Amino acid sequence: MILMFNVCLMFNLPFKRSQSDRCNSLARLVIIVLMLTALPGGVSVAGAAPDSSPNRASNNPALVPWWSHFNDPLLGQLIERALQSNTSIQTAKAALQQAVALRDVKGAALLPGLTLSGSVQRSTSDLGDASRAANSLKTGLDARWDMDIWGANRSALDASAATALAADATLADVQLSIAAEMALAYIQLRGLQAQQAIARTNLSSQQDTLQITQWRAQAGLATLLDVEQARTATEQTLALMPLQTAGIAKAQHSLAVLTGQRPAELDKVLQTVLPVPQMALDLSDGIPAQTLRHRADVRAAEHRVSAALALVSAAEGARYPGFSLGGSLGLGALTLSGLGSAALAGSLLGSISVPLMDGGATKNQVLAQQSALEQARMAYQSTVLAALQDVADAAVALHQDRIRLDHLQKAADAAETAARLAGQRYASGLIDFQTVLVTQRSLLGAQDSLAAEQATLGGDQVRLIKALGGDLSH
Repeated sequence: MILMFNVCLMFNLPFKRSQSDRCNSLARLVIIVLMLTALPGGVSVAGAAPDSSPNRASNNPALVPWWSHFNDPLLGQLIERALQSNTSIQTAKAALQQAVALRDVKGAALLPGLTLSGSVQRSTSDLGDASRAANSLKTGLDARWDMDIWGANRSALDASAATALAADATLADVQLSIAAEMALAYIQLRGLQAQQAIARTNLSSQQDTLQITQWRAQAGLATLLDVEQARTATEQTLALMPLQTAGIAKAQHSLAVLTGQRPAELDKVLQTVLPVPQMALDLSDGIPAQTLRHRADVRAAEHRVSAALALVSAAEGARYPGFSLGGSLGLGALTLSGLGSAALAGSLLGSISVPLMDGGATKNQVLAQQSALEQARMAYQSTVLAALQDVADAAVALHQDRIRLDHLQKAADAAETAARLAGQRYASGLIDFQTVLVTQRSLLGAQDSLAAEQATLGGDQVRLIKALGGDLSH
């Protein structure tokens, strides 16, 4: 009865039993608001808010383990470890959690709010020779609901939800980038190791040739010039090895850091020389345009356009009147035990706010969001164009490097045959040393180029997979 009395006073209604239906409806409204806020999870009047769980199912397709097509178990283990421990991936995960939390903050604006308050006051009064002390205890519940009549809060929630989806797509893009970077560094490492093995094999052959030349010079069958030329070739090959060793160490350090470890942590694991991995799956040159939809960066740019569009709607809604409904229930007593029998006082407040003069702030806010939307659209267009270029460049490079690899393989085979024949004829005294020197240099160059091209081809395959968004189903 006291609750209805306060409600009626607020709306300037005389409290008569003949008007009890009107007062009852107002009183129920306060109670409904308070009950809504007490429900677990709350209730959204403007519509159901998106799932607020950070562990919800992602809208992004799962990262396909494309690296398994290289048939290198160690590469797969390193990539899996990088996906778990890489610092850039952890940063992207934190950014996603932040975006989800901010989305839920916007979602809370659609729900009624409930506040519990309490206060204790002690006052004293001086009455001549005596003093009197009194306690006053108050407690209450305040409820408030900002009605989203024009959808401004809903649009703000939609923008935050789209931003969270963009962060989710960005995480997927970072994961793909790290996996590709791991594969490229691993292929580079194996290529450098192969080049160093080739250099060592040629060095052994050159050292044998130097020894034969020295013996022939002692026998008067060769000149000092032949000896020095043989020595020059040997020293030049020896000079290649420190550069190769440094490159191998850098590749190992890069792989360790990508997996979230200190630079030298993987040296022992990677010191065993293995072949340059090549993909067993033949990537087709014909790539459908819809494949670009699998790229996470394209999806992220698309979500940012959606977020910018929603913010335009939110800015438009802020230009219109705002409505809110509030209610409160309170108890007051002189002692804590007295609160149980204290009278209940309640009130209901409805308010409206109309922007009249703001110096054009709301109008310019709409213009600012429209400009942001245009920027998001241009960024999306730029991302799509860059994706098309990535695919085209990677496909052309892969096709041409396959042709180059075929020719280099034939050149290496021919150089190996020529060097073997030259060595045999020189040992028999049938040709001069200059021919041997030329054939040995040609062999080293051809084999080195072949090993480098094998690594380049593997890198081309990785780049094309990354350009396709990690999807090999086309």
